[in-house]
Amino acid sequence: MSAQRLKTPPTKSTLLILKRKVAFLEQGHNLLEHKKELLTRLVYERLKQYRSLRQAAKTTLEQAYKWLGITHMRIGSHGLRQAAVGLTPSLNINILPRSSIGVQYPSVTAEKLPLQPVGLMGTDTSFDETRRHLTELVVLFAQLGEAETALWRLLEEQRKTQKRVNALKYNVIPKYRETIRFINASLEEEERNTLFQIKVLRESKQIS
Repeated sequence: MSAQRLKTPPTKSTLLILKRKVAFLEQGHNLLEHKKELLTRLVYERLKQYRSLRQAAKTTLEQAYKWLGITHMRIGSHGLRQAAVGLTPSLNINILPRSSIGVQYPSVTAEKLPLQPVGLMGTDTSFDETRRHLTELVVLFAQLGEAETALWRLLEEQRKTQKRVNALKYNVIPKYRETIRFINASLEEEERNTLFQIKVLRESKQIS
């Protein structure tokens, strides 16, 4: 049993200190349990969002490639390269830090901009459809990247929190409680010995 308790002197002052510490540790354990529950909820929310965005990105990717294939057939590779020369970006992306329950991850916002008209002769309306679908795809990829990064960081923090909860529940707090129990038993034994010695002294005085 000695390996399961702290190496401290069995005194009343030590007992008071340990009781305060174990109360603090139990409070910390409860807070970590609450944090773990919140993290679990956020993980499920992010997982649902990630799956939804992934499916949307898959569908949009298929549509973008479909229109790219149509455009390629209608105006050819050379026409595509010529039409793309000098085009301004069709979206604006901002990345800012964000935090949830102490977990930091990038917050990505993608704003679609009006498509720049192409006045090049020989272009086809399918070219604009291709650009529109590719722009929507990039927006979804940006959102998907945020969701995936946040999901993995939340999962990692959830794992760390679970590890701390288990350490407190199965290792640290039990050691403190066992030490408190041992000190209580030691002090009670010491008190019984003291009372017994006093009793013996009184009896010896009465006999004398």
